[in-house]
Amino acid sequence: MKNRKNISKIAVLGATVALTAAACGSDDADVTDDPATTEVSEEAPTTDAMEEDAPTTDAMEEGAMEEGEALAPSGPLCEAVPADGEGSFDGMTDDPAGTAASNNPALSTLVAAVTAADLVDTLNSDGPFTIFAPANPAFDAFSEEELDALLADTDALTSVLTLHVVAGQQLSSADLAGMDSVTTVNGADITIAPEGDTLLINGQATVGCADVQTANATVHIIDAVLMPTDDAAMEEDAMEEDDAMEEEDGAEGEAETEEDG
Repeated sequence: MKNRKNISKIAVLGATVALTAAACGSDDADVTDDPATTEVSEEAPTTDAMEEDAPTTDAMEEGAMEEGEALAPSGPLCEAVPADGEGSFDGMTDDPAGTAASNNPALSTLVAAVTAADLVDTLNSDGPFTIFAPANPAFDAFSEEELDALLADTDALTSVLTLHVVAGQQLSSADLAGMDSVTTVNGADITIAPEGDTLLINGQATVGCADVQTANATVHIIDAVLMPTDDAAMEEDAMEEDDAMEEEDGAEGEAETEEDG
């Protein structure tokens, strides 16, 4: 009898547990079917959708490269640049302008002038610079005596060389094509104008190899040496004359003071 009673109790307990589990399952189903819950689930973006909408890393890197990509060197004077080695286009990108130019045999006369003016360290500084670099044939316009005289006159040489440098910017040929002039380290402005499929610089030289990159500069190799204009030279002479007159007036004033004393 006792065994039968125990079996009956176990059976009742099992039935109760089964009914409780069924009721819980029914409640879960009701929660899932609740309209408010369903609406939230439909509106919330899935992880897959968010990943699809977000730009990929590859796409972002590709866009950044396109935006910051430098133009490739171009023009007839590019043929004089070595195809490989430190003086090549690829080799020059690793070095600052002064060093890069010294490794390029197409710019050896310019390097001699920069060295004579003690400007190598300046061109190797942080920059950035835009440099109009006369190729070796550009100096053929000078006689040997004229070139020697220029190289020996540090002030005149510095004035000429700094007319070829723009500080604070690395301007591509595309940038320059949208400009009328730029201010050089010399202090004077040089003009920029279209000339066929290239650019005319200060009315004196054309760009023969554009967009050569160094570690701190964009270099445009030109076919002539830029020279200070007559107006700039006259202005400089006038300033020197004014300084001389002021010195003379000062000396005369001192002499008169001494006589009065």
